[in-house]
Amino acid sequence: MKLTLLAHVLSVFFLTTFFAAKQADGSDGATKPNIVFIFADDWGWGDLGCHGHPYVKTPNVDRLAKEGTDFMRFTVASGVCSPSRTAVMTGHFPARYNIDGHFATVQSNASRVMPDWLDPKVPTLPKMLQSAGYATAHFGKWHLANNMIPDSPLPKDYGYDEYGAFNCSGQQMPVHEDATRAIGFIEESAAAKKPFFINLWMHEPHTPFHSIPEYRKRFPELDDSDNVYAAVLSHADDRIGEVLAALDRLHLTDNTLVIFSSDNGPAGSGKPRPLKEMYDSATGVGFNTGASVGTTGGRNGRKKSILQGGIGVPFIARWPGQINADAIDEVSWISAVDLLPTFCEIAGATTPEGYQPDGKSQLATLRGTKQTLRDNPLFWKGLPSPKGPVYSVLDGRWRLLVSTQFEVLELYDVNSDPLEKNNLASSHPDVANELLQKLRDWHATLPDKPNSELFSKYRAKESGPLPLEIKPAFQFDPSR
Repeated sequence: MKLTLLAHVLSVFFLTTFFAAKQADGSDGATKPNIVFIFADDWGWGDLGCHGHPYVKTPNVDRLAKEGTDFMRFTVASGVCSPSRTAVMTGHFPARYNIDGHFATVQSNASRVMPDWLDPKVPTLPKMLQSAGYATAHFGKWHLANNMIPDSPLPKDYGYDEYGAFNCSGQQMPVHEDATRAIGFIEESAAAKKPFFINLWMHEPHTPFHSIPEYRKRFPELDDSDNVYAAVLSHADDRIGEVLAALDRLHLTDNTLVIFSSDNGPAGSGKPRPLKEMYDSATGVGFNTGASVGTTGGRNGRKKSILQGGIGVPFIARWPGQINADAIDEVSWISAVDLLPTFCEIAGATTPEGYQPDGKSQLATLRGTKQTLRDNPLFWKGLPSPKGPVYSVLDGRWRLLVSTQFEVLELYDVNSDPLEKNNLASSHPDVANELLQKLRDWHATLPDKPNSELFSKYRAKESGPLPLEIKPAFQFDPSR
């Protein structure tokens, strides 16, 4: 009897020790789904093979669409980079942080009443996923500060275990190393049996266009502008394919949510112009906006606009067995501010006490068990404009766009008119006025100015000039 009791006690002890060890090394989370969020830069809704582009070839993104769901009504929180990315990181409308435009020089940020970086003390998505046992990494563009502000926080200060980035302080990662770095992190996390979250924020197709001969030769029939544009997107798509292949090789595909999207609509006029070289202090030399021939898929407006062409971007989600394959959702309005609560629900992560996102979890929508218009409003504060819309609210079936002075400009029934072609402002004044009041009430909650703790020391005149310009990690030769 005593030996039996002793054996029982030892069995309990060893089992307890085994599970404690698994918790300590993080392997208890191995069954948690991995998340890879691919965020392109200026990639227009129409610039995908699966969206019918006449010459752009994107077989790997098309694979995601074939194996997942293509959500046609996804919107980002801004028509430009930094505020769009702020929404993803915080789950909040970027105007709550006075981040209305892209982070640039301290002088430019000051003139636009912006901070010099996103506050690293605010609750962020990677911090929340870290608390749920995830290994977190960021590879690619940052732009929640700028490489021209050398005293800005590094990406690791926002909750990343590992990073390689550009448009940030410190060393600039070469733009084409994003996938290689991501694959290395996937392999390390798989070996450690730890779930992972990766931001893969790609450079393409932002200027400068860093095209290389191998890809330009794929499109010999195209003129220079279209050739360069198709080449850089083909290169980016290949790198996405490398990441997907790594997931296949490591048998992680079925347990990994992969999302492809873009931070805003296409840049430039969309019309080819003569190509010239330009230099960027974060990424080096490449071609200029002469190759900015991206398409919006029939949406009005482009980058810098809060019209649909500026904020309506691709959003394709694949998660085998969880998200419907070869499906299209033309009903659900998902926003970038929804990503944080959605990813947290998937990961089993709890949000900090007192934190309230502007978005809501869309897990049921991703899974295809719910397709509805939004039951909580979305708000936009765009770039200042003397004529075009600057503020907007989407509430239920209606979206209102107003001027800087809160003059009603446009009203759309997005239920019947998702591409916003038929302005109903004059025929539905009561609806416009009701939405206008909601927009004014939201605007009243926004801060008047940024926190001075988020100012670079170089913003003060007495601090002297900026140090020597930080050079990119490589010099790109577009003539190669």
